[in-house]
Amino acid sequence: MTTSVKLTVLGATGMAGSRVVAEALTRGHAVTAVARSHDEQAPARDGLRRVSADVATAVSGLLDGADVVVSALPARTVLPLLPELVAAAGGARLVFVGGAGSLRLPNGERVIDQPGFRDEWKPEASAHVELLDALRALPEGVDWTFLSPSALFLPGERTGTFRLGGEDLLADAEGASRISGEDYAVALLDEVETPAHRRARFTVGY
Repeated sequence: MTTSVKLTVLGATGMAGSRVVAEALTRGHAVTAVARSHDEQAPARDGLRRVSADVATAVSGLLDGADVVVSALPARTVLPLLPELVAAAGGARLVFVGGAGSLRLPNGERVIDQPGFRDEWKPEASAHVELLDALRALPEGVDWTFLSPSALFLPGERTGTFRLGGEDLLADAEGASRISGEDYAVALLDEVETPAHRRARFTVGY
């Protein structure tokens, strides 16, 4: 049986964050879900503590007691907060919901640099690139992981069947690069329970 982990999820009500919370609870972990607001009608769940807070205003105190902190916040929110986030974590492991823009294609170029990459995606994708660079520049003692999804990252099914990769974009036999939010959460919780990518980025796809 997996040892229960005290997990704090920032951005816990978003597409990725809510699925990370659900997967963690299914596995019996203790979850503190942090978001600006929560659904007041949502039923209580064993192991779940909801905290309403704006992380952009203050991080201090939100991460106390956590073994692992998962940031499912927009990269543009995290970047200016990174030093404070690292300090507030107090040695807890930091796991970031990343972006696909910095992954490489077979031609060696990045996804974000392709002509078909939409302009409306670029600000957040660029922030994810900067965040990954900032994480790689952190002191050796900071334990972080950055999980990039595939190019198409949307709600879907939890199949539990997917592939893991490193710096290269994953695509299926038809050339589609995709992962459901549910299977992304499975891969992230697998990493939380059995760390294999410390101070590294990895990716998940079908």
